[in-house]
Amino acid sequence: MTHEFRYDVEILHLLVSPAHAYFGRAQDGAADVPTVDAASVDVVAGKGIVGDRFFGKAAHMDGAMTLFAVESLEAIAAELGAGPFDPLLPRRNVVLRGAELVPLIGHDFVLESGGTAVAVHGGRQAHPCAWMDRVLAPGAHKAMRGRGGLRCRPLGSGTLHRGPAVLVSPVPLDPGRADHPSVLRPSRLP
Repeated sequence: MTHEFRYDVEILHLLVSPAHAYFGRAQDGAADVPTVDAASVDVVAGKGIVGDRFFGKAAHMDGAMTLFAVESLEAIAAELGAGPFDPLLPRRNVVLRGAELVPLIGHDFVLESGGTAVAVHGGRQAHPCAWMDRVLAPGAHKAMRGRGGLRCRPLGSGTLHRGPAVLVSPVPLDPGRADHPSVLRPSRLP
């Protein structure tokens, strides 16, 4: 018997960018690439978010879409005595409030928003890059480890909308832990 747990979340931001901004040496600065905080995005099964840099890239199918808990960013800012940070700077596609993400690794789950449902597979943690020390604050790279988000593979197609949403999970989650660094322990592996 499959269990279903429903959590009210909020989609705060939907980032779409056709190119990578963080490559090369951080001291050279980020690339000036168009980045949109969209009101809605179209997700295509097996391909990702239409118009995004990872869309249809075979090497990135298991991580074509990245979810991120804004509570993590807020906690990092507080720990570093910096911020508040712009939630678009980590360049995660779907910025949520109210979602513990790490327990979803290895599981299929659904995001419902604006009357549509998009099924995704939680692939792996999104590891931060050293650029975070440059674009957020010194120490952000280390502080973001274990709470950099969740790389996902879209299993279904649909449209995600900014605003109230529901995360439908096969495993229990603790929204109060959305800001905690998580390390996969054997008991949490799928």
